[in-house]
Amino acid sequence: MSRKLVRPREGRMLAGVCAGLAQRFGLSVGLVRLLFLLSLLLPGSQVIIYVILWILMPNEY
Repeated sequence: MSRKLVRPREGRMLAGVCAGLAQRFGLSVGLVRLLFLLSLLLPGSQVIIYVILWILMPNEY
């Protein structure tokens, strides 16, 4: 499990936020993406959180 929270250069779909979270917590990228898509069905600020993570998470070097 990677200790850093970074957006990987490979395996991205949009910004790499889901791929970075999956790497950091040792989960499947597909599972994290599915959970994010399912969370969009619920009211909340999921998109805003995604954009904030996109801005705050550095790219992998």
